[in-house]
Amino acid sequence: MDSEDYLYDSDADDYHDYYSDKDYNNEDDKVEQEEEKKMDNIAIGDYDGESRSNKKAKQSYVVLKESDIQQRQENEIAEVSNVLSISKAAATALLLQYKWSVCDVQDEWFADEERVRKKVGLFEKPVFLLLKKLRKVELTCSICYENVRVSMMGWVSCGHSFCRECWEKYLSVAIEDGIGCLTLRCPEPRCNAVVGHDSIDLLAKKEDKERYSQYLLRSYIESNKKYKWCPGVDCEYAVEFCEGGDKEYYDVCCHCSNSFCWNCMDDAHRPVDCETAAKWQLKNSSEAENTAWMLVNTKPCPKCGKPIEKNQGCMHMTCRKPCGHEFCWMCLGTWKEHGQMTGGFYACNTFQKNKVEGKYNEAEDIRKRAKKHLEKYTHYYERWAGNESSRKQAVNDLKHMQKDYMGRLSDLRGATEAELKFITEAWLQIIECRRVLKWTYAYGYYLPDDGDKKAKSKRGFFEYLQGEAESNLERLHHCSEKDIHDYLNKKCPDEEFNNFRAKLSGLTTMTRNYFENLVKALENGLEDANSQEACSSQEACSKIKSRTPIKRGRTKGKRRH
Repeated sequence: MDSEDYLYDSDADDYHDYYSDKDYNNEDDKVEQEEEKKMDNIAIGDYDGESRSNKKAKQSYVVLKESDIQQRQENEIAEVSNVLSISKAAATALLLQYKWSVCDVQDEWFADEERVRKKVGLFEKPVFLLLKKLRKVELTCSICYENVRVSMMGWVSCGHSFCRECWEKYLSVAIEDGIGCLTLRCPEPRCNAVVGHDSIDLLAKKEDKERYSQYLLRSYIESNKKYKWCPGVDCEYAVEFCEGGDKEYYDVCCHCSNSFCWNCMDDAHRPVDCETAAKWQLKNSSEAENTAWMLVNTKPCPKCGKPIEKNQGCMHMTCRKPCGHEFCWMCLGTWKEHGQMTGGFYACNTFQKNKVEGKYNEAEDIRKRAKKHLEKYTHYYERWAGNESSRKQAVNDLKHMQKDYMGRLSDLRGATEAELKFITEAWLQIIECRRVLKWTYAYGYYLPDDGDKKAKSKRGFFEYLQGEAESNLERLHHCSEKDIHDYLNKKCPDEEFNNFRAKLSGLTTMTRNYFENLVKALENGLEDANSQEACSSQEACSKIKSRTPIKRGRTKGKRRH
């Protein structure tokens, strides 16, 4: 039995409601086969954007390692050098001045070469020329004032000469100060001559040359709007955002496994936009939530105003010293006025009477609103944080699986790791879906709770889609995490393992398709909720699911109509 055409009966029953037979024709089979071919190119263990869930992102960005950056940098230097007929060191200085824009360099150069040379510090002829016959003569270094032979001195395009020892110290101090050394000038006062890369190679110490080269590499990325460094810890990759890519799709997945947003450089946060993500992150770190908790769970002492939390059943409260004020928790009145006539220690008839008369309505309303707000925030934050924790655990589980499980499965089944890539694909999908599901809770928090029928319809539609997403993901996660253990310690029949492969692959495809369409629905503002069909949650969800049909397998189970 072909595992790609197989789907368990239970899974068929679960998903048949959302797909009709007309979705599965020969043309769809061809498309699915093409997708399977693409899967074959995915390397085991690469959590670097190669997952099919990120195929759209692959059209928008390119991840570059250090050698790629150096090659691009050298190509641009060579291009400017050839076109302008200048040295590579001079071309480098020009590109640094114009933020590595080849077009800007050429436009400015051909418009006014003399002005550009003066601005950058490129002297066409030296202002101080040493004749060859003087190279054995000793001159005084204007930095250390020592007499040094001309052959032991160095200079840049201006011709001002200094002893090599002073040059070495001058360059070392400049490079120690940071990336500003890339625009270093001649030590001679009021001289604007640039100290180029060739001078660094000739006059600087070995370790300073290496640091200078790293600064030069950094400037290529940091000065160019097309490139950015990955913000991952200790990551040395850069990312190029390709022209013509989807400008609305900013999520990037680096080779180091770090996912981030190209636009705001924060963690990847689709389906919410950068503004919403920033508000949510600020809210999570804000003291406003502590204030809300205090408003809900404490009351101010009527005398000194300090907040007091009730931690026992008795209504008799005593403020800490030096205040020492005794009052009633319910009505905040002085305790001396309380007794059997006001309800005793555990009740307060005075408060109930005043409440009926409307004396406490405003304060009580404020407290209720604060409590409702805090409960809503806690609900969404706990689930946001819970999915983030699950995502991190899934990353660790993937590494553990690749390190231990893949080898054991390969030995038991005599299969290569490439043939077991469907397991890695499932875990990569889990990691991505956990991230998406996490941010749906930030999306839900800012979705209006009340209002017109349209707003309520969107809220209901959102909650149904989110619930279905969680259900699909949990099914996939359980299969990847639990069911695989049945095949780790014993050699099972090929048919049984193929059934497991078909089930896990099918769940991976279904979950990926559902989450991709879920993200699109949220980014489109849940517009499907405005249609009459959206009044029924299942019908609305069916519209979302049916946009990306998967290949239908032949099963023994009966189809439901």
